[in-house]
Amino acid sequence: MKLNSLIQLESVPIIRLARSQSKQKKLILLATFCSILNKLFDLAPPVLIGVSIDVVIREKASWLSSYGFASVPTQLSVLALASFLIWSAESFFEYLYAFLWRDLAQRTQHNLRIQAYDHMQKLEMSFFENDSSGRLLAILNDDINQLERFLDHGANQLIQLFVTVVIVGGAMAWLAPGVAIFAFIPIPIILLGSIIFQKRLAPKYRNVREKAGDMAARLSNNLGGIFTIKSFATESWELERLKQDSRSYQLSNREAIRLSAAFIPLIRFAILFAFLAILLIGGLQAWQGNLEIGIYSFLVFITQRLLWPLTTLGHILDDYQRSMASANRVLDLIDTQIKISGGSLRLDPKKVKGAINFRSVCFKYNERNDLLKNFNLEISAGSTIGIVGSTGSGKSSLVKLLLRLYALDSGEIELDGVPIREFELVDLRRAIALVNQEFYLFHGTIKENISYGNNQATPAQIKWAAKLAEASEFIERLPYGYDTLVGERGQKLSGGQCQRIALARAILKDAPILILDEATASVDNETEAAIQRSLSKITSNRTTIVIAHRLSTIKNADRIIVISKGSIVESGTHLSLLKNKGIYSDLWNVQAGERNIYPTS
Repeated sequence: MKLNSLIQLESVPIIRLARSQSKQKKLILLATFCSILNKLFDLAPPVLIGVSIDVVIREKASWLSSYGFASVPTQLSVLALASFLIWSAESFFEYLYAFLWRDLAQRTQHNLRIQAYDHMQKLEMSFFENDSSGRLLAILNDDINQLERFLDHGANQLIQLFVTVVIVGGAMAWLAPGVAIFAFIPIPIILLGSIIFQKRLAPKYRNVREKAGDMAARLSNNLGGIFTIKSFATESWELERLKQDSRSYQLSNREAIRLSAAFIPLIRFAILFAFLAILLIGGLQAWQGNLEIGIYSFLVFITQRLLWPLTTLGHILDDYQRSMASANRVLDLIDTQIKISGGSLRLDPKKVKGAINFRSVCFKYNERNDLLKNFNLEISAGSTIGIVGSTGSGKSSLVKLLLRLYALDSGEIELDGVPIREFELVDLRRAIALVNQEFYLFHGTIKENISYGNNQATPAQIKWAAKLAEASEFIERLPYGYDTLVGERGQKLSGGQCQRIALARAILKDAPILILDEATASVDNETEAAIQRSLSKITSNRTTIVIAHRLSTIKNADRIIVISKGSIVESGTHLSLLKNKGIYSDLWNVQAGERNIYPTS
């Protein structure tokens, strides 16, 4: 039973958030301390009002005269000085708590965003396949920003509300317990109502955040596919789908707002009861002489200070539930289990020979059928191997497994005789340069994209890599040369130009293992021939894996393997495979134009 209670306590959003930000403990304590002091000084003016009335009415018999201040002018002067000091202290600590809580909010947002993004980068590719980029963007941006609502104001208001109830309630109970009891009656009702509202609000705001994630996913997806939307003339259809998502978000918000808006009016009626009770019962006792006028004045003023802040409880709970719904989504992302973790063995790229061995590898994507079954492949250090096969045969999957973007179901992949799972992930991936068929350029200059991953590269090295990738000629014709902006995803350049920049980026990385996955698919035949002439320099002294549909790209490879349904069905050099008259020979004849792939009538 205790264990279950502890587990439930650990799952409370505010406790999860506090644990994740344990390094901010000193800042939290300091901000809390300033909030408490500010509220103590804020509660002093009603006391001064009560004392001043006592001075005016009782004169030399007042409470203040017992401390040696005999005359009324002296007592009033003392009260004026005390008021000045109290107001100054209140203002000073208000500045401090406002600064500290906002600073805490900004630090917490920053830390959570960095934690979440850092953790997300370590997750395997299958995680991103099962989630949407829009939802992840909503978590990293909008959900984290929601925390500011509560941390900026709500936390301070909650602390000051607690201090108010304890201090004012205690003072009222000490001065006039018979009257104070009427001020306390609404408090349990308000607290019970707050708990009920909180439980009802939590799932509604959780739904709001989910709808916000769905809408962000739709927007991200549509912005990424704007070319397809325009080419298929589906703007009105996509607008209608966005309207539906936005409407769902609006309706979920309306449900939460309808409930939260009803909270404050109900609290006000409870407060009105207490205030009227103090006003009438306390007034009658003061009139009958059973209660001093100064104390009665204090009670009237302080009752508002005690009960009126409770009206803010609705806003505080509203901000709290919104923020905690977002915090849960952020913390759930941070707590997502990393299925592929690196080993402890360091790997120096300069000492990598590049011998790769796939041993009885089995792999499938999620719940699909087996893709690789007991796959075996040995690649000698420094050799160039070509891989051919139909779409879906598992060619690109070999690359992803070598980079450990996905986990093996069984088997082993070795680099220089050592299982790659034993190497640190960063070291392993630094030893491999990849030009993927789905090349990606970041928004920035051509120079920045070529030197991506090698920020220490000199301009001469960048130009050398561009020249080997047959990119220097078109780059130098551009108005700003290497300082030309490529646009988001390289949209200001052609597909072939983007692919050559991606190839230059891999060349500049100068890794001991080079993988070209359809690296010339988007270039014309002339450019491909030029890149072929550079390949001897590019592949020198490194292990190279070339995946290609264009067989001319791999005809000079040391060995060519043909994959079908996750298994190697042919292996050999270009000439030996042509002599075998098998799958490779058929593919070569089709591409060479010696065999018609279309049926004749």
